[in-house]
Amino acid sequence: MAKTHKPKNWQQLPDEEILQMRIRDLNVQIQGSALEPLIQRIYDELDSKGISFHPPCYLSDEWLCPDKLPIIGIPFCLAHPRLKNIEQKIMLDVEGGSEKSFMKLLRHECGHALNYAYQLYRRTRWRELFGPFSARYSDSYYFQPYSRRFVIHLDGNYAQAHPDEDFAETFAVWLTPDSKWEQKYRGWPVIKKLLYVDQLMSKIRNQKPLATARQTPPWSASRMTSTLAAHYQRKRRVLGSEFQGFYDDSLKNLFTTRHSDSPFKASKLLRRHRRQIIDNLSRWTGHRKFDIHQLVNKFIQRCDALELYARTTEPENVIGVTALLTAIASNTLRITKDKR
Repeated sequence: MAKTHKPKNWQQLPDEEILQMRIRDLNVQIQGSALEPLIQRIYDELDSKGISFHPPCYLSDEWLCPDKLPIIGIPFCLAHPRLKNIEQKIMLDVEGGSEKSFMKLLRHECGHALNYAYQLYRRTRWRELFGPFSARYSDSYYFQPYSRRFVIHLDGNYAQAHPDEDFAETFAVWLTPDSKWEQKYRGWPVIKKLLYVDQLMSKIRNQKPLATARQTPPWSASRMTSTLAAHYQRKRRVLGSEFQGFYDDSLKNLFTTRHSDSPFKASKLLRRHRRQIIDNLSRWTGHRKFDIHQLVNKFIQRCDALELYARTTEPENVIGVTALLTAIASNTLRITKDKR
């Protein structure tokens, strides 16, 4: 009988076995990965602005710039295409998975790093324009989608989440090549912030940073002993059992319990248009696709439990349920980002 050989590389294993591996044992690195030239690109962009400080980058469990530490954490899954594929399967989206989105996020985190390296948040004018850095960092925020007091960079009007995020977003717009921020934001109140960033960077460009990163950055993938499966268990957010029955009246108004009105089950309609609904809601509300997917699945379960059927034509039902889901997502789900 021929002997079976264990694959030499974890990349050859099925997803189920990879998920049982410790993250540090995956041994993913920035060096030699597709991330390396993208990080070099951000350094080139800083050089083009005359900024000599290049924030170091490392692989972490998510996008972050640890509080007051000028170092950028990048999700470890982005360092290997196999891990990106697993992230897509489990979370339905990969934050920074495309080159464009990666650079947008990296410029944002670079804004944090410069803020911390030179302790810009201590300056009086910084506080006057962006607000107090010491403001409480809530796990959710509300925003004005049409406000001209903030730049538009990341989804979800993220500049409105906190003064620190406002600065990072403003910096990212300023740093982006060919952003034409002078023309785009001319006449907007936010132009004062952009002009301040422009002047501020010219002052600090050749200065040495006041703060430096620790030798061992926090939440480093190279030290994570949890399995990949445990990582995703923590990453997932469940809406909670209180959902059951809470929106039954709304679903009954939208659909019908009478089979004679339509032979088409409401749950079947939701399954058929699930991808379209998730994509649209994620884009309009700024929530993660995984959270929207969970919400849609709860609707499907309730429609089956209540034996609901489509009431009118299919397009009208899709519009109706999309409007209902959008309202719930906007008021129930929270736009979140850990501030560590």
